[in-house]
Amino acid sequence: MADNQNNEDLIKRADIQQIAEKGKKIYEQIKVDYDPKEKGKFLAIDVDTEKIYLGNNSAEAVTLAKQNHPNKVFYVVKIGFDVAETMAKSFIEHK
Repeated sequence: MADNQNNEDLIKRADIQQIAEKGKKIYEQIKVDYDPKEKGKFLAIDVDTEKIYLGNNSAEAVTLAKQNHPNKVFYVVKIGFDVAETMAKSFIEHK
């Protein structure tokens, strides 16, 4: 439960809009390195250092990223899908 509270506090303090904007720009610059060979996997991007963490799913990518930076919020993107596709798929899967 404490981890959940810490994550919620991190998200409240983070500038989500700024992370999203920076993360999208970084991904646009590097996506040719990952798409199509890693399509369907996830990247967690540290928008401050531009370090990339690749995982088979979003949880794995974030877990890898948090090993180095436990108190950060990361931009997460599914390789080969635009944001609308990823959000729609996530909504359907969690219904």
